[in-house]
Parts: sequence; structure tokens; C-alpha cells
Amino acid sequence: MADVSRVGPPLSQATGYGIILGLGFAFALGMIATTWALKRYHNEVQTSEAFSTAGRTVKSGLVASAVVSSWTWAATLLQSSGVAYNYGVSGPFWYASGATVQIILFATLAIELKRRAPNAHTFLEVVRARYGKFTHIVFLIFGLMTNILVTAMLLTGGSAVVESLTGVPTAAACFLLPIGVVLYTMFGGIKATFLTDYVHTVIILVIILLFAFTTYATSELLGSPSAVYNALVAASEAHPVEGNAEGSYLTMHSREGIVFFCINIVGNFGTVFLDNGYYNKAIAASPVDALPGYVMGGISWFAIPWLCATTMGLAALALENNPVFPTYPGRIPVHEVSAGLVLPHAATALLGKGGASATLLLIFMAVTSAMSAELIAVSSIFTYDIYQTYINPQASGRFLIRMSHVSCVVYSIIMAGFSTGLYYAGVGMGYIYLMMGVIISAAVIPATLTLTWKGQNWYAAAFSPLLGLVCSLTAWLVTAKKQCNALDVLCTGSNNPMLAGNVAALLSPIVFVPVLTYAFGPQNYDWLSMKNIRRGDDSEIVRRSSVASGAVDPELVPGSEHRTQAVEDAEVAHLNKVAKMARYLTIFMTIALLVLWPMPMYGSKYVFSKRFFTGWVVVGILWLLVSCFCVGIFPVWQGRKTAAHTIKSMYLDLTGKRRPPIQGRVQEVNEEYSGTVTPTEKSVVEATKTG
Repeated sequence: MADVSRVGPPLSQATGYGIILGLGFAFALGMIATTWALKRYHNEVQTSEAFSTAGRTVKSGLVASAVVSSWTWAATLLQSSGVAYNYGVSGPFWYASGATVQIILFATLAIELKRRAPNAHTFLEVVRARYGKFTHIVFLIFGLMTNILVTAMLLTGGSAVVESLTGVPTAAACFLLPIGVVLYTMFGGIKATFLTDYVHTVIILVIILLFAFTTYATSELLGSPSAVYNALVAASEAHPVEGNAEGSYLTMHSREGIVFFCINIVGNFGTVFLDNGYYNKAIAASPVDALPGYVMGGISWFAIPWLCATTMGLAALALENNPVFPTYPGRIPVHEVSAGLVLPHAATALLGKGGASATLLLIFMAVTSAMSAELIAVSSIFTYDIYQTYINPQASGRFLIRMSHVSCVVYSIIMAGFSTGLYYAGVGMGYIYLMMGVIISAAVIPATLTLTWKGQNWYAAAFSPLLGLVCSLTAWLVTAKKQCNALDVLCTGSNNPMLAGNVAALLSPIVFVPVLTYAFGPQNYDWLSMKNIRRGDDSEIVRRSSVASGAVDPELVPGSEHRTQAVEDAEVAHLNKVAKMARYLTIFMTIALLVLWPMPMYGSKYVFSKRFFTGWVVVGILWLLVSCFCVGIFPVWQGRKTAAHTIKSMYLDLTGKRRPPIQGRVQEVNEEYSGTVTPTEKSVVEATKTG
């Protein structure tokens, strides 16, 4: 089997360092400029509330693009292409459907969080408000483990691609990739992640469309769905897939593919429902935008791994017997598939150095955008659940921001070192992706019930995750030992042990929660202590900014505005109205993606015809174009007034004509709370919402 290292990387190390550092600093400078403009023209001050919640006024378009960006990890592009290479057309669909339903179902939890705890900064604050210190510490550990595993996967996958394409050492990439992310996150807080997520998402969508149109329309090597189909038929004959219908790469019936699907869906419940980054976005969304933002983001995200892997994973299969392919004349080694190198190999074969450069940019965007969400998640946990809760309960907003900045820097350094250690231990992105559910998913059901069932007591909430972790580790390691009589990376990382561990983790609390709840008595919680969570005290920051600039109106600063009971009641009424809608919508979409669409194709053992495969590809491209509208065009349309005001203000400033008045925080109240507030209360809402 050919060793790709003999050929050498298609790009120079200078290119690698230039993209990693150059783009990182470019985004940092962009956020510095954006922060300055928002303060000068929109009255925005970097308070602790603004840093972690963006004033709770973000609209649905930016929420959707942030969800897409945060959920588009390196694994979204690399792992999905790897499973397409291993299992054929079923792999991309199982990856996409098995990781979309969590985002859609999370919309229900996002609504419940905003209903139950409108002032929360993290989900862990909610746990502490309901159950107390011990349970809080248990979920604190599981939440941080989730962030650590996700960040490690981002850095290991991203650095492997950087080394493959440019020759930049993996250890160097692990330490350099976070630099730009830390800088722009520190300057802009969660609003920086929303704005840069938008830019990252647009670039990712454009590159995926470039790959798709090249593979299926313009490439001299392939150039049409028909050519790809013929190449996949030949590949099925040369090396049929064991467990696939007729050994074909062109069928949804794949034994190993369905095993991966089960691992995927179980593991990703943990990485969504326990990742504070998703709760951060729910908290930052305005009350009317949380549900549409998450549903629109989930639907838009589906097309990214589906089309990307259907394009690049299958292109790798179609081209690996061509001399242009990096591993020719052999197939891609197993360890390179696990490391996520299928996509860069296919891109290099299709487009040469241009494809390698596009892949490097693609992975940089995926890694940095998702990592910015992890930084905000961890900084929020450290600031509010560790520092303010256990170290300095009387901390002012100024000190909370300082702790947020410190935690971003320290966490990035720790994770760079940890990811480097994983690399030298031989643990790659694919292994971490499959293992995540084993470690964290036992806390999913107790976490969900914290916001949805008043009966769960603290015994069930605290001990179910711990007992579930014991069960999952036992199932994982015992299965590995029985299957291959070894506990090395190769054996423990195979499908059957991972499946056993993931399923045990997610499902064991179904037994533990009711047993512990009814053994010690249901709690019958009244939800009041969650509402008593208070926002940070940013009065000092606002007062200093007002005195320094003379232009900051304290009443219009996010988190500092006056809110009457009538305004809050109007928001609660709206959330109660959409909560039931969220349940029905998410259940229907989950059944459609997991059962109605794929299962008839799996059960019938249908092997795609050329015409059906062409339609499959066309639907994928059209779906991605719809995603481009939802998360690319729609956010710009929603923010058109703010953008126009800012551009006009900057022009007038630069020409010295005048400094325009600060734009008030106005929202279309009639559309949001029609008939629910009086004219007096409407004026208050208008003064406290973002336009």
C-alpha cells in the first residue's frame, strides 16, 4: 500500500502558517473594528452580560448560522467523508440524519430553558438552582468533559489535515490554530462568535458547492453523476463492501453503516445536550427567535455533511485507481481514513493545489468557528459556575469579564497540549468522535428531565450519570476484550465495542432515573428557584463607559435596560405558545429523518440505479442552496437596517460631516407580541430590543 508521505504535501509550510496565523489575526482585527463600531454607533458596551449572552437579542438568522457553524466541526466534513469512503452512499446520510435530529430536538429544550430560567447564563446554573451543590458539580464535570472532547477532536482533526496538506507539524498546528480564535473571542465575546460564525458558514458553503460542481459537472476526471456512478460500480466489483447489499457502494443497506448510525446518533446527543455552547446560543437568542433559529439551523446543517461526503468520499472511491490520487496505486490506509484524510486526498486529486488550498481553508473555518463556541462555553462555565459560585460570589461585571478572558487563554493552552499528547499516543479524530458518547451520554436524559419533568429528584439527577458512566465503560471495554482479546487503540476503536458503550451510556439512565426517583420520592419541583437566577452586575462598566464617552445611554446597554413585569409576561406568553409547537414539529422531523426516509430503503436492500443516484445528488445540491439562503442571505436581510445605519454612520464620521445619533434598540414589536402589550409597554419593549 502506497505511503502518501513519499509524495510530499501539495502545499508549502509557508502557506500553512500563513492561513493559520494570517486568517486568525485577520478575524481578530475584524472583531476589534466591529466592537468599536457597535459601541460608537449602537450603544454597545462589552459588559459581562454582553460577553456571554449578547443581551439576549440575537435574531433567528444569526442563530441558525451560528448553530450550523458550531455543529460543522472538522469531523462534520472529515469523518463523514471517511464513512462515505468505507460504506458508500449510506455513510453520508447516516452521518447527517444521525446528527441533525439532536439540533432539531434541542429546539424544544432551548424553549424550556428560556421559559424556566430567563436570566441564566449557563445550563449548569439551572442544575444548581434546582438540585444544589453536589448535582451541580456532577454536571459540571460532564459538561467540561464534553467541551474537552469536542475541542480535542477539532484540534486533532484540523492539525492532521494541516500536516497532510502543508507539512506543518501536528504539534505546531495544535498550538497555533487556537491563537486567532482566542483573540477575536476575547474582544467580541459571544457576539464575535455569532458574527464570525456567519462568515465561516458562508465560506464553508461556497467551498462545498465548488467541490460538488467540480465533481458532478466540470471535472475532466469525473464531471457528471453518471461518471461517478460508473466508477462506484467498478469499485464495488474490485473491493465489495462486506455487509452491504450486493457488496455495493450504491445502497442504503449497509450493516456497518447502520452500526455507525447507532453510534453516531447516541454520541451526538451528548455533544449537543451537554455542550454549554448550544445553551449559550439559546440564551442569546431573543424569545421569538430561539425556535425558528434552531429548526432552521438543523435543517440547513443536514445538507453540509450529506452533500460534502457524498461528493468527496465517493470521489475518493472513484479516483483512487487514478495516478493523480495521492495514495495511488494503493487504497487509503486505515489510519489515514480515521485521521480524516479522505477529503483532502480527494480534493487534491480533483483540483490539484487549488483543491488542497480550498480544503485547508475549509478545515480552518470549521475548526476555528466550532472552537470559538467551545471557548465561550468553557469561559461561561468557569466565570459563572466556578468563579462566581464558589470563589467570589460578589464579583462585579468587570471581574467576571476578566475571568472570562483568562479562562479563554488558559483553556486553549491546556487543550493544545492535550491534543498534542493524543497525537503522539496514536489517538486520532475518528477515535474521539466514536468514543465521546461512551464518556458523556449518560448525563443526557437526566439533563433533559431537569427542564422537562418536575418529578426527578436530586438523587436521580446526580447518580444516574455516574452509574451510567460505569455501565458504558464496562460495556465498551468488555466487548472489546471479548471481540479481539486486546484493549489497544485499534480494538477499542472498532464499531462493536463503541456501539455497546454508546448505547449503554445513553439508555442506562432510563432504568436508573425512575428507580432513584421513586425510591427516594419524586421532587414535585415548582420551577421557582430557576427564575431567581440573576444577571451579572454590570453597573460599574456601564457607568465608566458612559462617563468616558458621554454617548452611552445606560438604559440601552444589553443586560442593563429596565424591564417591567408586563414586558416579561409578554415574553413568557409567547414562549408558552411556541413550546407546544416545538414539540410537535421536532417529533415529526425526527421521525421523517430517522424512519420515513431511510428505513424503507434500508429494508428493501435497494441498489441505486444511475438515474436514482443522479436525483440523489441533485437533491443534495438543491438542499445546500436552500441552506445558503437560510444561513447566508436571510441573516443579512434581518440585519439590513443595522448594517445600513452603521455604514451611513461611518461614512458621515469619516467625511467629518457629523456623528449620527446612536441607533436605539428597536424591534418589530407588532410582529412579536401583537395584542399582548399596551402602547406604554410596547414603548418599553422597543427600547430594550435589538433592531
